[in-house]
Amino acid sequence: MRPYQLSASLVCGDPLSLRSEIQALERGGIDYLHFDVMDGIFVPRYGLYPELLKAVRSVTDLPIEVHMMTEEPARYAAKFAEAGATIISVHAEACKHLHYTLKTIRECGVKAGVVLNYATPLNALDYIMEDVDMVMLMAINPGVVGHKLIPGTMKKIADARKKIDESGRDILLAIDGGVSPESAANMVKAGANYLTCGTSAIYKSSASLEVTIKEFRKAIEG
Repeated sequence: MRPYQLSASLVCGDPLSLRSEIQALERGGIDYLHFDVMDGIFVPRYGLYPELLKAVRSVTDLPIEVHMMTEEPARYAAKFAEAGATIISVHAEACKHLHYTLKTIRECGVKAGVVLNYATPLNALDYIMEDVDMVMLMAINPGVVGHKLIPGTMKKIADARKKIDESGRDILLAIDGGVSPESAANMVKAGANYLTCGTSAIYKSSASLEVTIKEFRKAIEG
């Protein structure tokens, strides 16, 4: 099986228990933390913020991927880089000047990722492959928690994997939304190597995070 990494979506957790949940995620062997930033404009919800990221960074050494669901995210890149981001991922649909935005992120000393909504074609990547460290595909509509996987996602993953391999670059292929014990193995088989884990994957009230992470890996690996 292709090596893969799991990222825990902090916005799906209990905000009053964030520190203890991060400790539980570490004990469970999570690879990344996923930090959603939403402005209420690009998506209809509001999300996390730089001061909270700084607090999270102070209690963990795990890499943190900041998912910017905001209009014109370049203006916020420096704040989140300074607060402790490892990767900052931006939506192609939200950037008037995508190449400039990715360049701005990298100049802040962090890695850059590009996110594509389901209906956005992969040719949006054609002229930026040299500028990204992660390609993230949305398998649900952004800013909505708990929606089901959009049909056709597996083919898009496979097509994106081919495009990345042809580029010759070591780019993470990430999936956000619809990641569940039923879908995750097929996502990895199709070519994904980074799965964002939310309410359908590891944040379940019936069990501890340490247990749900281990059970989720078993579901992927068989």
